[in-house]
Amino acid sequence: MNPILRVGILAGESSGDILGAGLMQAMLHYFPDIRFEGIGGPLMEAQGLSSMVHMERLSVMGLTEPLKRLPELLRIRKNVIRHFREDPPDVFIGIDSPDFNLGIEKRLRKAGMRTVHYVSPSVWAWRQGRIRKIAAACDLVLALFPFEAVFYKARQVPVAYVGHPLADNIPLVPDKPGARSRLGLAIDRPVLAILPGSRRDEVARLAPVFLQTAARLQQADPRLQVILPCASLARREQIARMPDIQALDIQLVDGQSRIVMEAADAALLASGTASLEAMLYKLPMLVCYRMGALSFAIISRMVKVPYFSLPNLLAGEKLVDELVQDQVQPTVMAEKMQRLLDRDLAHQQLMTRYQHLHEQLKQNASDKAAAAVISLISHRP
Repeated sequence: MNPILRVGILAGESSGDILGAGLMQAMLHYFPDIRFEGIGGPLMEAQGLSSMVHMERLSVMGLTEPLKRLPELLRIRKNVIRHFREDPPDVFIGIDSPDFNLGIEKRLRKAGMRTVHYVSPSVWAWRQGRIRKIAAACDLVLALFPFEAVFYKARQVPVAYVGHPLADNIPLVPDKPGARSRLGLAIDRPVLAILPGSRRDEVARLAPVFLQTAARLQQADPRLQVILPCASLARREQIARMPDIQALDIQLVDGQSRIVMEAADAALLASGTASLEAMLYKLPMLVCYRMGALSFAIISRMVKVPYFSLPNLLAGEKLVDELVQDQVQPTVMAEKMQRLLDRDLAHQQLMTRYQHLHEQLKQNASDKAAAAVISLISHRP
């Protein structure tokens, strides 16, 4: 009888929990009796993960919070390393959270275990010297985007391009009327989606100017429906207190950002995964990025890519407009958004490019990731 396959797996935040659960489910098709140990959230636990601690103990953001929690985080990492060194799994998979996972992967790999990192850190964009740390830490990188695979292969780092799970889950043809019906929006009136981000500081910097832009557009066309999905109750309360919201006829909804994108004719949004989701929903967009002046001065000198939005990075050219720092102004944004809402001559060409990129990313990511991990285990010398 073959021994039961044991997999160490660790995700530190909700996005990693989603990826991990999909990967685990796909691996179970190969080995129904597989055992998963490590750290994850409720979705991974539902697939059979034996979690050493609650995932939220690792879910820290910002600059000061990780420092406050550093002793606990170091203790958890030490316990994970000791656990797997004492009882080695067939493979260890770190999902995203590179600052936490790469250190574990490096120690376990040095001890003779196979290690995988799922979701490439953005080494292609900045701090490219980190590639040496990644190469030393893991036997295989599972990349979500094709340009990441090109970057790693050029540097002789083992990589498997698996595609993006969002592209698998979002339909190639959006159901705009159905989404509008679910949100109570009129079918025959234009819809603008506003997505100013999920973090307090990000929302504080972007939401006021987003609201001012939407007010200008609504003054020009009173038929325009404006909808804003709030990432949390705290963000909803923060936005509802902003003076600029008084000039708008706007609908705030809790969560439901994907339904909002599916319903909209155009989106005004903060840079991040939302731009990828908007692209997959075939949504014309204006992508904005604004941070503290000092932080921007430092980071802008380190960035090695010409674009910051995922649609442009995937296309290798400017598909969507990007505004950064002082460019984020209502007069400029309203003019650009009006063109998107009017669907100028470039609209159909943009839709064609979106469709091609969606098909390129739609790879059955969880299945491909599982196959790559199983192949790595099977070819162990």
